[in-house]
Amino acid sequence: MSLSLNGQVAAITGAASGIGFACAKSLVAAGASVALVDRDAPALDAACAELGGNAFAVDIDLLDPASVGTMLPRILERFGQLDIFHANAGAYIGGPIVEGDPDQWDRMLNLNINAAFRSIHAVLPYMVERQTGDIVMTSSIAGIVPVAWEPIYTASKFAVQAFVHTVRRQVAPSGIRVGAVCPGPVRTALIADWPQAKLDAALAAGDLMEAEDVADAVLFMLSRRRNVTIRDLVILPQRNDL
Repeated sequence: MSLSLNGQVAAITGAASGIGFACAKSLVAAGASVALVDRDAPALDAACAELGGNAFAVDIDLLDPASVGTMLPRILERFGQLDIFHANAGAYIGGPIVEGDPDQWDRMLNLNINAAFRSIHAVLPYMVERQTGDIVMTSSIAGIVPVAWEPIYTASKFAVQAFVHTVRRQVAPSGIRVGAVCPGPVRTALIADWPQAKLDAALAAGDLMEAEDVADAVLFMLSRRRNVTIRDLVILPQRNDL
């Protein structure tokens, strides 16, 4: 049995493109109102224009604590409530560790870990007070199985997994569900730094999913009866040669 999302209000970070936009589109189609959170204001406006009146742009810089502090008040002013928070925004860096740039690692780690945790902290007290809510984090298969090509990214997603597992236990008595969607490689701008040969080979072999596949998984997580928590939902591409 699936629960209806009619009348629910969701907020999704990194929602101007990629997985975030696909999830916003899916939730709007399921009857929810959605706050699209991103720092790219023009892309947000275009996304909301496509999704219609149940979508609302919230231009936030997740790396700026003061900006994050304005997020929940703006959502509540527009919609009056918040039922679902999807911490989706993130960055990706792969490649040999000896050739890496620690300054780039810092920015990715700040976004994938610190900013994600801070954004969830910004909404959790509200959900605890209401004694209900859903928190979803976009993790990765790399948070479960270490991927040698992407050691820093893998480390960031292991941190996300640890956060999901521990926070879920803390807030479950308040009626709040916390879970992670853990996709394999998805064709988005995040993998733009893949070598072309690697990307071509992955596409030919069927090793990449689309953002809409992840959105379907998130909708499944959110539409379970409230006595059920999908803690980790791993979704992988099905290779063409299997």
